[in-house]
Amino acid sequence: MSFPTTTAGLRLAALVAVPVLALSVACGGSDDATGTRSHDAIADVPSPKTEPSTDGSAKERTSPSARPAGKSAFYDAQVAFVQCMRSKGGYKDYPDPKLSGYLDWTKINEIGSRPGRNEGIKAGKNGVCVAELQAAMAVEPERDQQKAYESMLAHAQCMRDNGISRFTNPVMSGGNAIPGGDPNPGSPVYDRESPAYKEAREACKAKLLDGLDGMQ
Repeated sequence: MSFPTTTAGLRLAALVAVPVLALSVACGGSDDATGTRSHDAIADVPSPKTEPSTDGSAKERTSPSARPAGKSAFYDAQVAFVQCMRSKGGYKDYPDPKLSGYLDWTKINEIGSRPGRNEGIKAGKNGVCVAELQAAMAVEPERDQQKAYESMLAHAQCMRDNGISRFTNPVMSGGNAIPGGDPNPGSPVYDRESPAYKEAREACKAKLLDGLDGMQ
């Protein structure tokens, strides 16, 4: 299987190269310990919502919201991924993509921080939405890798300045920016949902370019 040579492509390669259940957002424990979460049952498909129209009647609103005018194949593919996450992935409250097409990681991380909800937050329970994720990453617009690297480097420095002392720098490899972050992703050092980590993440989120906020 080949993947696009964008940073997101590298993230996807990592996603499918290891068991999907290991890809959950790290949470529980203290700043130097990891925690575990129980598995949720797969949620039902959310029923369509209604909203009032100007004439006082109710009209059906599908979810995710309709494609904004002029949006790209990337946006469409991300909508398909979100629909999968809501219908089969076990996250009926998974947020719409941003107008840029990138996922809203602020909202996704908030959902994943809830008890029992971190497993599968990136690709659905048991990896059921990996195919949709792969399709979205395959049509992600090309990114300036040098700018991506500089953005993630500034973010890593900011995280360290705000108390996350072992947060690692990104690296450039083969012309691609590889995210930094936890020094031991396989057995995370940091609890991403601890108050200290959340405060640092909030203070540093502006350092990351759109689309990089879920990557380190």
